[in-house]
Amino acid sequence: MTRQTERIPLMAPSPGTTRDLVVHRFGAAGARPKAYIQGSLHADELPGGLVAHHLGGLLDKAEVTGEIVLVPAANPIGLDQRVLGHHFGRHFGGTGDNFNRGYPDLTDAVVERVEGRISPDQATNADLIRAAMTAAVADLEPTTELDTLRFTLMRLAADADIVLDLHCDQEAELYIYLGEDLWPDARDLSADLGAVSTLLALDSGGGSFDEAFSLPWWNLKQRFPDMPIPAGCLSTTVELRGSADVYDYLAAQDAAGLFRFLQRRGLVAGDPGPMPDLIAEATPLTGCDMVRAPVGGIVAYRRELGEIVAAGDVIAEIVDQTAAPDQARTPVTTRTAGRLFSRSDNRWARPGQPIAKVAGAEPLPDAGDYLLSD
Repeated sequence: MTRQTERIPLMAPSPGTTRDLVVHRFGAAGARPKAYIQGSLHADELPGGLVAHHLGGLLDKAEVTGEIVLVPAANPIGLDQRVLGHHFGRHFGGTGDNFNRGYPDLTDAVVERVEGRISPDQATNADLIRAAMTAAVADLEPTTELDTLRFTLMRLAADADIVLDLHCDQEAELYIYLGEDLWPDARDLSADLGAVSTLLALDSGGGSFDEAFSLPWWNLKQRFPDMPIPAGCLSTTVELRGSADVYDYLAAQDAAGLFRFLQRRGLVAGDPGPMPDLIAEATPLTGCDMVRAPVGGIVAYRRELGEIVAAGDVIAEIVDQTAAPDQARTPVTTRTAGRLFSRSDNRWARPGQPIAKVAGAEPLPDAGDYLLSD
């Protein structure tokens, strides 16, 4: 079946203006498995949109045996936001809300619909829960333009077996955020994409898009511990390196990795070949050191992306250019051993600002409940 394209109108922000969400569909509606893939929910993170463009070209020539929903530009609101010539696509200009936070937890709404109907058959339970997820999202009533976007995206993804939210960091290698209960089943995704780090957490806080579809399944397992409930949605955030890594050759490489993954998962016909070796085993998100600047000043990095560092290593120095040379530098150290996989692209830091991420194998004692750097 060829690509089917539709435009879904969003709530108009003001008279005389309109915005549409462009959705491409491959395969037969209702076929299983179903994958939902979106790019650039943070609208100024462009690698995901370019990867989606390349992936769509591959799917146009493929035999899609499942159902694939592809949304290359998941945030038309953010695409249109510019402030003094600068693209401003991470936060909604009207309220400051992060476009990838605040998605509702559907657990209670799903429990209301499935309680008393959960059975000893896992496949039946999976179908029941997916139908309940779809119904729960359908009942959400938007009152703002931002809600309209959120709920529209959720309706497209609610019953999917796989949800891939394509983002990027500032300066980074390719890495993945994933629910703890989805590992090691999702090793193939990390391997096919060549992820240098896979960060595991059940609930990272903030209501991110991917966790809106994975977390309810885990919560239902806890609510009905005597019944077989699968981890029914492999939902993940893929960080496609840094914001400046917008190159056709990288996007084509990543799209080919996603295509092999979709073949491996039975959505696309063909042989994906042997699964590549993992670059690194998954580590807990609570073990990721968000290295922060202790003082304000110019960031002078001392370690490069991809380096393996030890606890106590100096990652950077913060330079106070107004001070005497022998008093101007404050070292910034990491609290954990692991791979330096992300750095800030802002070389001017304020006190407490995250400037780097190191993937450590052991949880840090003060990780807290909110695990994202925002």
